[in-house]
Amino acid sequence: MNPLPRLFGYSRPYRGRLAAAIAAMLIYAAASAGVAYLITPIIDRVLPGADSLPYWAWAVIGAYLLKGLGAYFSAYLMTDIGQRVVRDIRNQLFRHILDQSAGFFGRRTSGQLMSRITNDVNQVQQAVSETVGDLLREGLALVGFAGLMFYRDYRLALVCLTSAPIVVYPLIRLGQRVRRSTRRSQEELERLSHITVEAFTGHRIVKAFSAEAHEAARFDAASHRLYRTNLKVTSTLSLLPPIMELLGGVAIVGLIWYGSQRIASGVLTQGEFTGFIFAAFMMYTPIKKLSRVNTNLQQAMAASERIFEILDTQSEVMERPGAQPLSPLRHGIEFRGVSFAYEDGGAKYILRDVSFPVRAGQVVALVGLSGAGKTTLVNLIPRFYDVTGGAILIDGVDIRDVTLRSLRAQIGIVTQETVLFDDTIANNIAYGSPGASQSEIEAAANTAHAHEFIVTLPEGYATRIGERGQRLSGGQRQRLAIARALLKNSPVLILDEATSSLDSQSEQLVQEALANLMRNRTAFVIAHRLSTVRRADSIVALDRGRVVEIGRHDELLARPGGVYAKLYDLQLFDREPEHPVESAFERGVVKTGPSA
Repeated sequence: MNPLPRLFGYSRPYRGRLAAAIAAMLIYAAASAGVAYLITPIIDRVLPGADSLPYWAWAVIGAYLLKGLGAYFSAYLMTDIGQRVVRDIRNQLFRHILDQSAGFFGRRTSGQLMSRITNDVNQVQQAVSETVGDLLREGLALVGFAGLMFYRDYRLALVCLTSAPIVVYPLIRLGQRVRRSTRRSQEELERLSHITVEAFTGHRIVKAFSAEAHEAARFDAASHRLYRTNLKVTSTLSLLPPIMELLGGVAIVGLIWYGSQRIASGVLTQGEFTGFIFAAFMMYTPIKKLSRVNTNLQQAMAASERIFEILDTQSEVMERPGAQPLSPLRHGIEFRGVSFAYEDGGAKYILRDVSFPVRAGQVVALVGLSGAGKTTLVNLIPRFYDVTGGAILIDGVDIRDVTLRSLRAQIGIVTQETVLFDDTIANNIAYGSPGASQSEIEAAANTAHAHEFIVTLPEGYATRIGERGQRLSGGQRQRLAIARALLKNSPVLILDEATSSLDSQSEQLVQEALANLMRNRTAFVIAHRLSTVRRADSIVALDRGRVVEIGRHDELLARPGGVYAKLYDLQLFDREPEHPVESAFERGVVKTGPSA
């Protein structure tokens, strides 16, 4: 399916500007034809002295003035329309990508998505503004010149235009080649963007392993492939001017030969023939521009196809028709026969028939070896993915029957890999609560034990923290993430190994902040250190995607040969004896649920 009609459909909201641009183009075309028309009387009447020069001079100046005004306003308005269309497409594309599920991002790299939003959309902008503008403006001018030529002598005009059909076929063939080459070029540019993003975001690892030369070699190889592909596009585009020059030369030779015969027979005057020749030469510029229109449109089609591929991708996580807002959590959450498999994972299930209830206010710890399915399980609660089988119910309501916004508004998340943005500390804390006041932000920071280090920074809460918060330590970033979750004040909390990468001192501060965060909330805790979950109301042990044990610490430890007992005995999550850190659970700071 040709993507151009869909692409140009984005210009419908700007029909008024398009009509004004077309009006300016008509003025440009009429003035251009008028300049050619004035050549005949100037040669036949002014040069012999039959007419006054000033009158015709002002006529020529007026025609050129109208032509210039028409060219300016048509170019300006078409560029304005093109930029507006590009803005709309880019905004829609960005929002559409953000609305996709976690699986969508797992299947695509950041470089690929960035390339669609930047490079592909820029390619479209040229088509919508410059190419379409040239097509309409020069096409109308061409019609004006052709009309004038036929008015002067239709036989001579037919001789001049005999080469037109010969031009069409090579233009079509070259256009198809350009389209294929352009798509490959965009794909190579996409790979280059991916390599760049990986190298820049992982610059510490690159330096630590002295892999600068390796990354430079990867970039050089990708850059060379892009160069070769772009060279193919350029070689194709470079064929057009010589082809047009050759065909134009053939047409001019035929025109002079036939025109000389018409003058000798007295059918044409020298002024009429000169005016005809002038119009024919003036046609060359529009024809030359139009010869590139097809190739530019083919490039835009290649970029549009890639954009619409993303826009036509439907998220696996969709709101059902008639979805209702979720009421605040009152009773509890239930996992009922939950199974899950990634779409691209075939029949390999990550979770199988997981069932257990969680009462409101309880702290539930999820334990198990790496790959047991702990993180996947908690990712199903905010519907980052949808269950493959079974259901997750909140107060007896299937979470697929409620709106995504209301569901996620009740869930706060703190993960091991803290995600912060290149903004001020205050804006990062208030990220999920844009209407929060400064006093509320500072209160959340105090509770998260972050206020102490924030006030020591040069600009306090107005300090920018850099990309992903790189200007802060791991513990500081984690406490900001906890403050963000505190300010959101969600009744359900997910802690995914929130302290596993911290040193002992930082862990103690973060544990105290987490204790404040979990107070009176329903919490799901994933932790490698079993000491951090000993006082949880319920411990769920997972093994290969199945629930194998449920109970409290003492109960599970008393089961010889059990999964939890083996984990504890192997000391996979044990604390370092020389730097003991008493967890918030062990000290009883967290007020757990009814079974505590």
